[in-house]
Amino acid sequence: MLTDVGGVLVGHWTDDEARTGCTVILFPEGTVASGEVRGGSPASRDTELLAPGSSMQRLDAVVLSGGSAFGLAAADGVMRWCEEHDRGIETPAGKVPIVVGLSIFDLVVGDPNVRPAGAAGHAAASVASTDAAGSGPVGAGTGATVGKWRGRELARPSGIGSATVRDGDVVVSALMVVNAWGDVVTGMDPLPTDVTPSDPFTNTTIGVVSTNARLTKPQCYAVAKAAHAGLARSIYPAHSPFDGDAIVVGATGAVDAPIERVVPMADRAVADAIRASVRS
Repeated sequence: MLTDVGGVLVGHWTDDEARTGCTVILFPEGTVASGEVRGGSPASRDTELLAPGSSMQRLDAVVLSGGSAFGLAAADGVMRWCEEHDRGIETPAGKVPIVVGLSIFDLVVGDPNVRPAGAAGHAAASVASTDAAGSGPVGAGTGATVGKWRGRELARPSGIGSATVRDGDVVVSALMVVNAWGDVVTGMDPLPTDVTPSDPFTNTTIGVVSTNARLTKPQCYAVAKAAHAGLARSIYPAHSPFDGDAIVVGATGAVDAPIERVVPMADRAVADAIRASVRS
């Protein structure tokens, strides 16, 4: 699970009846982060702070949620939780938490009037731990589906998937919420040809990669790009105009490791996590 990296905590808020939810990832003090957004239809909050040229070095939390753009409000509750627990960057007015939000479109799966909001984000942060569920229809993955490029009526359930890759003392873990337009593939499956046009803004694969490696912000960005390669190897087609794919990378800095060692581990962890989301 993502919590295989020491200091990382995960919490979920799930509404099984409305088929939506949110997932909060809390990072330890000193985590350096970056990320990359691809696809044509992202729903995101403060991802500009992840840009490799940004002066912001820290990351306190990532909020993954259902509810499309409405679900980005879940980050408000995580901001409040971080403030209550004295987390954030020092400013003359006190600490300001750095919280990034990413959402999937699940409004047509369950009740479109129920979306994760601030209370849901706060609740998920409050129960964050090292033993939260790492796969299945839970949290932000509750209403996730895949295979919509054949028509929404042929979509099949997906959810959250997690995977960890280890190389000696280096650990790279991924947690992915898979709500893709395309299919999850193994690389050996025949590629479908019966493509059905999709409504825009309705598909997204989002996730977080954590590592205990000591990386700079530009190096985290390079790992995020490699992580998207893992997405492209496990979803076909990937990064379509109807997807809003985004991956955040957080490095806790516990061990020294060259970037060329971490990059292929992130690629594999993301691909394995995406495939696990369907098996679960």
